[in-house]
Amino acid sequence: MIDSHHHLWSYRAAEYDWIPPGSPLAQDQLLDQLHAATAVAEVDATVVVQARQTLEESDWLISLAEKSNTIAGVVGWVPLLAPEVIEHLGRLAAHSKFKGVRHVLQGEPDPYFLSADFHRGLALLPDLDLRYDLLIFQKQLPVAIQLVDRQPDLGIIIDHLAKPEIRRGKIDPAWKAGMAELAKREQVLGVKISGMVTEVLDPEIDLATLRAYFEEALELFGPERLLFGTDWPVCLLRIGSYQAWADTVRGYVSTLTPVEQRAILHDNASRIYHLGL
Repeated sequence: MIDSHHHLWSYRAAEYDWIPPGSPLAQDQLLDQLHAATAVAEVDATVVVQARQTLEESDWLISLAEKSNTIAGVVGWVPLLAPEVIEHLGRLAAHSKFKGVRHVLQGEPDPYFLSADFHRGLALLPDLDLRYDLLIFQKQLPVAIQLVDRQPDLGIIIDHLAKPEIRRGKIDPAWKAGMAELAKREQVLGVKISGMVTEVLDPEIDLATLRAYFEEALELFGPERLLFGTDWPVCLLRIGSYQAWADTVRGYVSTLTPVEQRAILHDNASRIYHLGL
């Protein structure tokens, strides 16, 4: 298994103000913790994704990846709006494990998605063989579709199923309609089966509803475009362990063919991010 989406941090409250104080997230989550969690869950390799919007963090994640045989790829942050972004991208892309870029678009207003400077930065990624991780809430799907349509050459991966508004026993029709549109775009290379538990709006998690979202994504995108991811350690806000989500996704794919199972759990992440595994 390849975990296509997790984070690492050296916890400091001032730099991670989105982390609830006293939660399982409010502590260091570094290589020792990652290696222990992946070993128990029998996950072979990972892609670590930015959690802060600083170049310093991108460099730090690369340095950790270079020390770890587990981390196969890094999705970092760069100032895509900056005139000098090409210099930053060139420096980071020189590291073999640097595979993509993400900006926390879920926190931006709609005009940001379509700004000329932002798209100038995005347009630099394909020539450097870098992917773009699209982090949005369900409500942002309409403007995200416009973003995708402006970047036909950019390989895009949708994080956390576009963060649907998950309510017990219901597939939100607005989410399904937006995802159906994105599924028509060839530049949308993958959708991460991650981050679902923290989007549940009910006090208790209904496992059948989560499975239904997986099955909808499978129907829309097919097994060749789904990627297993944990969103660890953020997932610990709603579930007990890294292994719990890994086992949940193993259960989701258990009725598929061996080839389809391997695609979702391993091969798609390796192919889409060019991990060579």
